Amino acid sequence: MNQGSEQPQPAPDASDPYERLGVAPDASFDTVQEAKLARLEEAGDDPMVRSRIEAAYDAVLMDRLKERQQGRVSSAARSASQREQASPPPSRPALSALPSLPQLPPSRLPRPSFSLPRLQLASGRDLWFPLAADGVLLVLLVLMPGAAPELLTALATGVTLLNLQRRNGRFLAAVGWSFALLCLGLVLGGLLAGGLGPSVGSALPVSTLQLQSIPAILLLLLGALLIA
Repeated sequence: MNQGSEQPQPAPDASDPYERLGVAPDASFDTVQEAKLARLEEAGDDPMVRSRIEAAYDAVLMDRLKERQQGRVSSAARSASQREQASPPPSRPALSALPSLPQLPPSRLPRPSFSLPRLQLASGRDLWFPLAADGVLLVLLVLMPGAAPELLTALATGVTLLNLQRRNGRFLAAVGWSFALLCLGLVLGGLLAGGLGPSVGSALPVSTLQLQSIPAILLLLLGALLIA
């Protein structure tokens, strides 16, 4: 396409606006605008020629508008569209990979064991501690009528709990066995008190509650000495 001074001088009486501007019908808008400026510069101060150039420029714009409305696209517009389609889309910055979450180690909770305890006589401190403690409690229970049997039985249960915890190292098992021995001892004490009868029970130097507590303390003592 010719631009500037290289474009041919249009004829003054040219009726075609493209010929008046010296551009091809498929010229781009920038080329048409540059041709208009060049023609105006060549026309100088001649108002007649300048008005014809302006009219030709307006006619070209109107013709382009009609083509766009009718769905016709010039070759320059088609080439520009093809260039846009051919140009690769701007590359998006690669997203940084998300950091992997730390894997938690598998939980290794100790499984509760339900094995029966071993019966083994205690030795050392595990032997003399429950003997001394429960012996004192039995003496207080028998020789002191004013001593509360419930308190003495609770203390005997605590002694057995501590000794079993020390021997096998399992607190829950120690609690379970201590409670079971206490309940069994109280049941045996109740059966003993009921079997003696009221006449025999009244002749004894201990009350009914004291009599019921004696088997419980003895059974707790045996559990503290034998359960390992």
